[in-house]
Amino acid sequence: MRLRSTGLLLVLALCSSVALAQTPPVANPPPAAPEAPASSSAPASPATPAAPQAQSTPSPAPIQPPAAPQAPATAQPAPAAPAPAPTTSAPAQQAGRTTLFPNPSDPTGVEEGVLMAKPTVVLKGISTWDDAFTNLKEAFAKIEGELKKAGIAPTGRPLTIFVDTDDNGFKYEAMVPIAQVPEGKTELTPEIKFGRTPEGKSFRFVHKDAYDEIDGTYETITAYLDIKEIVAKDAFIEEYVSDFTDSQDTNFEVNIYVQPKE
Repeated sequence: MRLRSTGLLLVLALCSSVALAQTPPVANPPPAAPEAPASSSAPASPATPAAPQAQSTPSPAPIQPPAAPQAPATAQPAPAAPAPAPTTSAPAQQAGRTTLFPNPSDPTGVEEGVLMAKPTVVLKGISTWDDAFTNLKEAFAKIEGELKKAGIAPTGRPLTIFVDTDDNGFKYEAMVPIAQVPEGKTELTPEIKFGRTPEGKSFRFVHKDAYDEIDGTYETITAYLDIKEIVAKDAFIEEYVSDFTDSQDTNFEVNIYVQPKE
């Protein structure tokens, strides 16, 4: 098992700006030069045609209208209309519920931290190991349905506390964190109660594979605890980063929290 190595990535953003100052064209003084030859020579009459040429130079003023086509270019910002796209982020927020450890998980290592207790709803149950995925999926579907009826929005990822296990099966507490417990309430339904998520020092391991293959991750966890001589509490915590779809989904991600005895 590779221990998680935390490193700081320093990103240096270099911003450079160059200001170009254009000197005003000195071409305006030269027009004064043609006036000198006009006064010096008697045949100033030919010089006078040159004067009209100087007057013709102002005529380029009508050339300014070509700048008008640039105005349509300013109209191009209209494509900025795609800005409404951020509205699509609203559904993304529903999928972005927080995990018990707020930072992203690392499937390649182990992370140590402290769990903070959060308000939650709790549904207790019993299951065999063979039916674990199906029973937990149904438990969370029931919780989500009752929360929706009550108008209470979930704020965290679903989690399961395995409070008692043996070779045949386990007793569990399925939880979905919420923002706060309604004042004066102790239960959402007679079956679903209000409570709090676990708290205290914990190690987080990550399983990212089919749920049916999670036993291999637990074997790795057991080996790690033995090497580190860590005595863990009996109740393991599974937090489901992925939605329950298929037990054979190889992208299914689960955070497994192990709390040491103190």
